Amino acid sequence: MDVRKIVVVVEDVDVSRKALQWSLHNLLRYGDLLTLLHVFTATKSRNKKKARLLRLQGYQLALSFKEICNSNFFNTNIEMVVTEGDQEGRKIVAMVREIGASVLVVGLHHQSFLYRLGLGHDNIANCLSCRVLAIKQPELSPPPPLRAKTRERLPPLDSSTTMDFSQIEISGLQ
Repeated sequence: MDVRKIVVVVEDVDVSRKALQWSLHNLLRYGDLLTLLHVFTATKSRNKKKARLLRLQGYQLALSFKEICNSNFFNTNIEMVVTEGDQEGRKIVAMVREIGASVLVVGLHHQSFLYRLGLGHDNIANCLSCRVLAIKQPELSPPPPLRAKTRERLPPLDSSTTMDFSQIEISGLQ
């Protein structure tokens, strides 16, 4: 059995934690290497203290994700990578390629780097050179107004429906 390298993007949003939990329960096999990747935004100022603080916060966030892994799957091979990069996802692409990942797991939300990356590339999966799993939580729609008997409510448009994610597997959590 070959060892797969699975990269999970670490972000401080609930859907990112849910994506990690989903990958632990549905994707990870014994012997696989799980990489927790956090890319913090580069500071425009040359303030080294601010960059150091962002790196420390990113490392603490990655540690909280590692604790999720250790609490459920204590024999998991885990590595953490915290690095400085851009908001467009170019650093994530570079790191995924450098690691040689076979799967990238992302918690899909409105500020996700996949949307910005999709604007610049026709085929995101080829750009990343691995399988991409985007996990999103179902959105809770507000209850219809009491006097909405004459109008039919349409579901809100999800921003993922306007982009070509044909090579990306997008799964909603059940």
